Amino acid sequence: MNLFLLGSIVLIFVVINAFLAFLGYRGTRNASDYLLAGRKAHPVIMALSYGATFISTAAIIGFGGAAAVYGMGILWLTFLNIFVGIFIAFVIFGKRTRKIGHNMDVHTFPEFIGKRFQSKFLHISSALLIFIAMPLYAGSVIIGGTQFITETLGINYDIALMFFVSIVSVYVIMGGLKGVMYADAFQGVVMFLGMFILLIFTYSQFGGVTEAHSSLSGLKERAVDIFGSSGHTGWTSMPRIGSVFWWQLVSTITIGVGIGVLAQPQLIVRFMTVKSNRELNRAVLVGGVFILMMVGVSFIVGALSNAYFEREVGKVSIEAVQNRTDNIIPMFINMAMPPWFTAIFMVTLLAAAMTTLCSQFHAMGSAFGRDFVELGLGIKTKSSVLTTKVAMIITILASTFLAWGLPQFFEQGSAIVAIGTAIFFGLCAATFLPLYVGALFSKRITKTGAKACFISGLLTSSFWITFIHIRESQPLGLCNALFGVDSLASSPWLQNVDPIVVALPVSTIFTIVFSLLSKPPNDRHLKEVFNGVK
Repeated sequence: MNLFLLGSIVLIFVVINAFLAFLGYRGTRNASDYLLAGRKAHPVIMALSYGATFISTAAIIGFGGAAAVYGMGILWLTFLNIFVGIFIAFVIFGKRTRKIGHNMDVHTFPEFIGKRFQSKFLHISSALLIFIAMPLYAGSVIIGGTQFITETLGINYDIALMFFVSIVSVYVIMGGLKGVMYADAFQGVVMFLGMFILLIFTYSQFGGVTEAHSSLSGLKERAVDIFGSSGHTGWTSMPRIGSVFWWQLVSTITIGVGIGVLAQPQLIVRFMTVKSNRELNRAVLVGGVFILMMVGVSFIVGALSNAYFEREVGKVSIEAVQNRTDNIIPMFINMAMPPWFTAIFMVTLLAAAMTTLCSQFHAMGSAFGRDFVELGLGIKTKSSVLTTKVAMIITILASTFLAWGLPQFFEQGSAIVAIGTAIFFGLCAATFLPLYVGALFSKRITKTGAKACFISGLLTSSFWITFIHIRESQPLGLCNALFGVDSLASSPWLQNVDPIVVALPVSTIFTIVFSLLSKPPNDRHLKEVFNGVK
């Protein structure tokens, strides 16, 4: 690795981001600017910011590594990311979110649902959930970037962690959402180019697309030998229906992340940054193409890495990295790509992580500073922006601590990045999605129904994570400490059913039932909320 080349590229990248953060700082004059970019974001900037926030090192490193284990079947997640995460999110959810948010003059997701259902409980509780739970997702993103820096430079993990977090922290605290979105758009372009080059170089390693996929198909027997009775049928086909691998791929990875994206607070707030529905329509194409390149390439490269490692070292990916799934993509890049591209890809990963982390830190900071302290508890501060910045610093420290501790907490071979991401996406879907849908599309969903949704989704998810879903219950250890087993479920397939598969239907049913049993919302309030909504 040419450290001078790497240092030069990273320095240029950081300087550009610092300049964009300064532009955001200079253009931030009030809370609306800091929290919603003044509600005047350009559709292309909004789309790139949304996509870059959506795609992080969790997708490239974590889920790229997962693709090396599960194979091309993970591309179903790409389909859901585009169809649900872009088309449905922008066209169906985004337009109503923008208009209703404008009618209520809200700036954050907790404030949105709090005012929509006229509930301080929902406002405060959702803010606390975001503040407490999102560091797990942020920590997973940090791990992905840190792992690549460690693998590439051969430096200590802790040193790489401090270096990585320091770069991200400076400009997100300074620039607010304007600075974040400016940087997101720039970093989105860097990410797109980096992944495009990676796709071309990967196929060139095999002599073309057909040859690459043929090589991977020829490893079917190796997959069956390595994974035994888990249901793996090769890296170019889906696992056997009903098997352990099938449940993990379908319920945790595909459904958990593919559906959970609709209820991501840091993404929902992007819809309120544009001034009209026209901007959202124009953003769909840009967002769709961006997501296709980001997740599609990382999943394809992850799966094809098996054929590369088998050819070069006589081992498939999971064997080559000694079961450390999150190291597969970094190792592939360092072995298969030219040195100059390794430097480019490091910047790509920095961009992927920074865009997501900045939005996460921004969402967590505003949830605690504005929603919990100021609006929830009614504590007036001298500066709303300053309070949010202080809260951001707290969440940065919490996320960094998790990024340091999680690799030691989970057993060797656990896909920590993918697991952390899936947990948070599933938790958001179970607690927020039914009430969010009700807030946008139904005048009959009541405050009581929304509370029932939040509580039932949170409790069911927490129980399933702690006592049933073995990927989390085993490392947590509480189930074993209380009952002497890693999971209360007796059958292997039930142990691998993701919490979202159970918790989301439960919270949906509770939302509907408790709404029907409670008094309908105030007509005057509903008229104000849905004024002009089509």
